[in-house]
Amino acid sequence: MKTHPPANYQLTNNYSVSNNKPYLAIFDLDETLIAADSASLWSAYLVSKGIAPASLLLEEKAMMEAYAKGQMDMDAYMQTTLKPMVGMDEITIDMLVNEFIEQHIKPALYQDAVNRITWHKRRGDTVLVISATGEHLVKPIANLLGADDAIAINLEHIDGKFTGKTTGILSYQYGKVIRMKAWLEQQDTAFKGSYGYSDSINDLPLLDAVDRPFAVNPDPALALHAQMNEWTIMDWRHDNNILR
Repeated sequence: MKTHPPANYQLTNNYSVSNNKPYLAIFDLDETLIAADSASLWSAYLVSKGIAPASLLLEEKAMMEAYAKGQMDMDAYMQTTLKPMVGMDEITIDMLVNEFIEQHIKPALYQDAVNRITWHKRRGDTVLVISATGEHLVKPIANLLGADDAIAINLEHIDGKFTGKTTGILSYQYGKVIRMKAWLEQQDTAFKGSYGYSDSINDLPLLDAVDRPFAVNPDPALALHAQMNEWTIMDWRHDNNILR
């Protein structure tokens, strides 16, 4: 059974406000900061390298259609997409990810996304990327973007090798709020307020929890919700906005 935050829940409710404290800027990754879904690109990359079977693309596509409707079984998705990595060591994965980012992520970055992160950094804000994608992809991409930290789906590895399993609470839908709250409790900084950016209706619990929600490249359901609640809508998908 899914749980949801109370209507008045805010990520910063339990933190004191002071003029010299920074804001927290929270960004979703896929279709928000980049013009693609990084997990889908990764699956295609593994197929192109002969590491995963071509059938993975059909399975992944069907699951992503469910994601767009807010109906994905994230446990099943992770089990399916992580299967090609079972038994691989961390060094090999890191090498593959580095090549993948150079070939597929850097060319897909939105210029406006980079500009917005830069704007927050110049203000002294803390930038956090939170994604429902595996940490093997999210953390290096967040580092590329200059984020201060990242929250992603944690992957299990034993003796330096991936098991194909996840650990902990999945950072998906309301799971993002749970993981965010745990992250906040570990911080020494008391944030003045919070910004949130996402494209997906799946992130509605997170956007409802921040002080200043922004619907970026929103899907139809999120666009409607944003309009009804007078949220700011940003579209970074315009021509010449992708760093190629």
